Amino acid sequence: MKIRGQLLVLTLAGLVLATRGSAQESSSKSDSPPGGTVPVSSTGPAAALRDVLSAACSQTQTEFARFLTARNKEAFSRMTPAARVALMKRFVLLNEPGKATSSANPSGRPIVRCATPEVTTEMQIGGTEFRDNLAFLPMELRSATDTESTNVRQITMGFVREDGGWKLLSLGLLLLDLPALEIEWDAAEMDSTEGSAMEALKKIEEAVEAYRRKYSRLPDSLASLGPPLHGSATANAAGLIDSDLATGMKNGYALRYVIVGASTLGAPAKYELSATPLHYGRTGQRSFFRDSNGGLHGADRKGAVGSDADPKVE
Repeated sequence: MKIRGQLLVLTLAGLVLATRGSAQESSSKSDSPPGGTVPVSSTGPAAALRDVLSAACSQTQTEFARFLTARNKEAFSRMTPAARVALMKRFVLLNEPGKATSSANPSGRPIVRCATPEVTTEMQIGGTEFRDNLAFLPMELRSATDTESTNVRQITMGFVREDGGWKLLSLGLLLLDLPALEIEWDAAEMDSTEGSAMEALKKIEEAVEAYRRKYSRLPDSLASLGPPLHGSATANAAGLIDSDLATGMKNGYALRYVIVGASTLGAPAKYELSATPLHYGRTGQRSFFRDSNGGLHGADRKGAVGSDADPKVE
């Protein structure tokens, strides 16, 4: 599973240094039994990892955020919904949200299964190794149909104790430092959302022309192009675009439809469309404008609505 803006890769030495601000210096004694592992606790890091994997499986953002450090949780809240989902996918290696179930192996170690319509993955959590304020848990991830363990991924998950609970620290050797990656993720996300905004304007334009052909006039609003609440399509709800487009919001952009001139009748009637970032610099940088002659323009307007004076977008 690939995410745009890969998480920052650190060596183990770098990981220890990066967590020094959150973790206490290691003592010469260990509270762990021989072998460095402890039994599973309902409030320990193994239970936290089980719940993290369950939240990532179902793509439940609020539950997943419970296990982020305060610093990462704040950054997570600022990320776009698509970026949050992309991060959670990283933990279960599945594109679609699934149904999570948990059980235990004969040793009492947690097992999380994530079932989607396409595939089911199984994640077995190993014993916890404590290093003062840090905890590291090995995990094996495989397809539930892989009974021979021919394609098993082995990952070590890191947690740090914060405010009395266990919070995610690392995925393998990848430190979860979301604030440090926000700029990179935003740039990657904006490429996608700007493309989606142009595609949204194209879909609306096609819907407006289909409406014009059917009713011999322009629709009064985007809502007139949307799906009917009940029954068949009508001039007030023509069923030509989805509900998101009909409300004027799509993938981080605000969409606007304006009739130009006094008449809405027939082929000569004209209109303009615009797509403007809801959060400039995060959900998009360019504003897009479809002029009354059908030309598409785009420019960095600092979050303002575009115009036909902006450069044309081919």
